[in-house]
Amino acid sequence: MSPKLSSRCLPLSKLGRSTSIVVLLVFGFITPAVAAFVKPARSDRDMVVSAHPLATAAGVAMLRQGGNAVDGAVATALAIAVVEPFSAGLGGGGFALWHEAASGEVTALDFRERAPATAERDMYLNAAGEPQSQLSRNGHLAVGVPGTVAGLYALHQRYGELPWSRVVQPSRIMASQGFVVSVRLEGAIAGSAERLAQNPAAAAVFLPGGKPLQAGDLLRQPDLATTLSQIAVEPKDFYEGDTAAMIAADMQANDGLITLADLKAYKPIWRDPICGPFRQYRVCSMPPPSSGGVHLLQMLNLLGDTDLAAQGWHHPDGLHLLTEVMKIAYADRAEHLGDPDFVEVPVAALINPAYAAARRQEIEPQHARSAAEVKAADAETLERYGKYKESNDTTHLTVVDGDHNALSMTYTINGRFGAGIVAAGTGIVLNNEMDDFAIAPGTPNLYGLVGGEANAVAPGKTPLSSMTPTIVLEDDQLRMAVGSPGGSTIITTVLQIILNVLVHDMDAGAAVSAPRIHHQWLPETLTIEQYGFDQLTVDDLETRGHQLKFRSGWGNANAIVVGPDGELTGAADPRGEGKAQGRR
Repeated sequence: MSPKLSSRCLPLSKLGRSTSIVVLLVFGFITPAVAAFVKPARSDRDMVVSAHPLATAAGVAMLRQGGNAVDGAVATALAIAVVEPFSAGLGGGGFALWHEAASGEVTALDFRERAPATAERDMYLNAAGEPQSQLSRNGHLAVGVPGTVAGLYALHQRYGELPWSRVVQPSRIMASQGFVVSVRLEGAIAGSAERLAQNPAAAAVFLPGGKPLQAGDLLRQPDLATTLSQIAVEPKDFYEGDTAAMIAADMQANDGLITLADLKAYKPIWRDPICGPFRQYRVCSMPPPSSGGVHLLQMLNLLGDTDLAAQGWHHPDGLHLLTEVMKIAYADRAEHLGDPDFVEVPVAALINPAYAAARRQEIEPQHARSAAEVKAADAETLERYGKYKESNDTTHLTVVDGDHNALSMTYTINGRFGAGIVAAGTGIVLNNEMDDFAIAPGTPNLYGLVGGEANAVAPGKTPLSSMTPTIVLEDDQLRMAVGSPGGSTIITTVLQIILNVLVHDMDAGAAVSAPRIHHQWLPETLTIEQYGFDQLTVDDLETRGHQLKFRSGWGNANAIVVGPDGELTGAADPRGEGKAQGRR
């Protein structure tokens, strides 16, 4: 439970934002991770923000050499594969959103992992039809066909300006020469040591001599450096060359499903972004097979023109409304979202402001509704609104260049260290993305999310995702770019950061640092960041019927915000070890 405060204390919701922060810091009611409202980096030229300082430095180096936001983002993403191997890398996949300042165009790239050709609907059920979740989370059977290399190369081919080999170079050098293990990486390895020890190739990298690497150790990854050298010369090597052959051989030797044919067949998909209005802004994010854009816009529509600013930051009324909005969106997610190449996803209906206005009437201001009371939209409702046309490991990075082109990218290997395996001879940590399918109707995945037939396993299908790389425009000009890791919490994290900037007028540092809440319909708990909320506010929420769960900070968001004078401010989440850096 949250620590009790004096009943004579005013709720922080009744105080101004800066006053609230001072109260929290003076009385020590929040953890250092939350208390450290980071000071944003500032630049009148360009900005890179990522989850690791070395990765940010790699992106900035590309901008200094005349590269644009895509060059910076690709170098940053490849560096993350080296320095943050537990969260994202060459063995995973993701989504990217690109805003071209000159044309105002926003484009979306899906380079998410896909099910192998021999995947089957019931492949994770035993003979009795019972789900075996460990099979979709650990080992070779959990791995989807990786898309990261193909996706980064597709972005660079269309929009990059520097030579491909140059943007690969920083990551190759880091893998070859090594880097100092941080406290965060030490913790990730220690927490996954038992899983990693089951795979000889993973153990050789992260458990040398049978012992987990410690903070201060030098981590060299020669196999990964060789792989990066090969893709620097020929990116197709990952899918058709020596690297592909080693991945396929490792799969065959360990009862995995991915074959050379699966790798060769992989292609990233350019998709139309999901865009919609919020107040005077235009919010663009990822379409299905990510659920991020659909439900971000749905929740913004459900909030509508409610005057959250007048209520005050983290007012109990606003928190209650946010929670009930989240429940509706996640109920719809469980029922209707899947790969649009396999199922019909009712995007138009779900992001229709009229649909949101109708669903808003269900929300009771003083009562928290149970999951049984919050239903997904039925077919008749979706048809009625469907004609609308718009007038915890994972990583995110955000880059804005000197022309205010912007790239917002979220990519992942899913759970910490993915499937817990490294493809022998490659240095590549492989994903466990098959767990993002609904392995059986109503069976929760690693993040507690449930799904149905729309997200069932099928050959070549893309599993549903929560990744929400987002770009916000005002008068067709970049206003902010934002995203976060965090599994099922990604969408609600991005929602709250957007509200912090656009509604509560926070700077980038305060917006990504502020305490968060999360509800995903099932399980029936409102998760609250421990020590981030005063006791009277907590008591108020409990009185309304919310079942509260307290946990330490989640997510590792970052954002870049454009001010009225064009100045860029950027911030990396203090819950992680990231860095924002720009040139002046």
